[in-house]
Amino acid sequence: MDINPQDRVGPRLDELEIKASYTEDLLDQLNLTIFRQQQQIDRLTQQVAQLKEQANRAGPGGDAAVQDPRDELPPHY
Repeated sequence: MDINPQDRVGPRLDELEIKASYTEDLLDQLNLTIFRQQQQIDRLTQQVAQLKEQANRAGPGGDAAVQDPRDELPPHY
């Protein structure tokens, strides 16, 4: 009762094709995730650049709205 090697190849090949299909799907999902993260990084980088520009325009003394509120005395002092 010998098992023909050809009988074992078919199911193994099917299993490999299924694994390859799942791997391709996972790769597509990861690529999309990376793409979205890069978009978010680009937006955040742009926002930081805008904040730096606002801070530079405020000057060395800064704008009153930019100052640390802990530096101001409460009105009852």
